[in-house]
Amino acid sequence: MQKKTVAFSKDASNLFFHILTRCNLSCSHCYINPDQHGNNTLSIDTIQRWLGLFAQKAFQTNLIFLGGEPTLHKELSAAVKHARRLEFHSITIDTNGFLFHDILEKITPADVDAISFSLDGATCATNDIIRGKGSYDAVVSGIHRAKKKGFVCSMIYTVSDKNLHELSRMPDLVASLDIDRFFIQVIGMRGKSAGTGKNTQVSKTLWLSVIPKVAETIAQTGVIVTYPKVFLDTADTFACAGIVADNYFVFPNGRVYRCPLCEDYPLHAFTIVNNKMVPAPPVNETHLFDLTIPEGCVMNKIIQPGNLDYLADGTPAHRIACCMLKQEIRSQP
Repeated sequence: MQKKTVAFSKDASNLFFHILTRCNLSCSHCYINPDQHGNNTLSIDTIQRWLGLFAQKAFQTNLIFLGGEPTLHKELSAAVKHARRLEFHSITIDTNGFLFHDILEKITPADVDAISFSLDGATCATNDIIRGKGSYDAVVSGIHRAKKKGFVCSMIYTVSDKNLHELSRMPDLVASLDIDRFFIQVIGMRGKSAGTGKNTQVSKTLWLSVIPKVAETIAQTGVIVTYPKVFLDTADTFACAGIVADNYFVFPNGRVYRCPLCEDYPLHAFTIVNNKMVPAPPVNETHLFDLTIPEGCVMNKIIQPGNLDYLADGTPAHRIACCMLKQEIRSQP
């Protein structure tokens, strides 16, 4: 078993492109915040122009089309094909599984590197309470259809106190669906989770006792598994992706963030104005990345401090890693 921390690099970039915020579901942990992200749907012309802003580094940029639900966009296939012409390093569609507008009939496995399906429970009962009625069956059906057409399929499982108990049942489901890559995410205290408290993050003890074991079990079957580092070890050095990596989170209202934890606030690093990316005035997120604190991630301390614990003398019991720092496990070749 090969386990490694995926290091940040300026030579690799990730572009998370929200082409709309509309969705047919209403997941209890949805991070979309219309007040901050807008509620419009970008035209295909605008999508193509905005993709062009990142074209110079497209060859080393991983592009992820998101929403809302991106397959609700009638021109998603045209956007995908344009991105392929721009030669992005990889192209992924994140979907809730409903696969609207016959998207599987309009693109081919050569157009995208993966279709990533969100599933937040090993059973219909747990998943549908979190994501909405019918979503479990939609994901299972969508994966079967996509695999039949030859698409590479990944799966995202966002861990919270509502579904941690079923994560240990995921290895069998992942195997039965022939999933190629499995992503475990930690729920962020933003969007609906921040406002309603219906989903909360699990403790350090629970995270470390469950996540690595399940990840290794799934990886033993040949599936590549990725999950966030979250808690730094004593010997680990803290690094902020906002400083040492190129990650961009683009929303339909033109806001461009460098850190996903900031997305509930007007702290975005850039704004796209007249199809040009303009630095946002101070104070924005980039002015906070350089701050050094004992807790590790300063944005976590400011925005979601609930997963921090302190010793009797007031010092942090542990440090929080940058949310973009990942662990990757794969079976040895």
